Amino acid sequence: MEQFDSRLPELREQRNRVHDICRQFNRSPSKGNLKKLKTIFSRCGDEVFIEQGFYCDYGDRIRLGDRVYINVDCTLLDGGKIAIGDDCLIGPKVQILTINHALSPKERLKKENFCQDVIIGKNVWIGASAIILPGVTIGDGAVIGAASVVTRDLDSNCLYLGNPARMERRLDD
Repeated sequence: MEQFDSRLPELREQRNRVHDICRQFNRSPSKGNLKKLKTIFSRCGDEVFIEQGFYCDYGDRIRLGDRVYINVDCTLLDGGKIAIGDDCLIGPKVQILTINHALSPKERLKKENFCQDVIIGKNVWIGASAIILPGVTIGDGAVIGAASVVTRDLDSNCLYLGNPARMERRLDD
């Protein structure tokens, strides 16, 4: 877990700039605004498509593989790095979070943040309204069911459901 101070002036400025780009895209998701949105990422692979309603904080901590599809109203809170592998399908209203706060009420008054990277393998399908919590790695070919909450690392080629997400079964190739 890495300490992260989102109150630094340079980070507030970057967030404001990226939020403006997201707002422009969400008002008019034309190819021009999609192209502008894609420029904020540390990597944006070929044939990436992002639907209207996309939100992130910094952008330069997000790495998208080839042929990634991000459906409507997705939120990526990218104080830490978010890596999404090739051929991933991200359902509507998915949240991928890298930021956390102290559990202790006294410590929380300091307003410090902590970040942990999220790594999503290749050919992963994340169902509608799923939440991916900080520090999680999801293996290649995994499927996360709608409204599931991923609290820990997930193995490749398995179906996960629930809150917290638990393995339902292995998937055949």
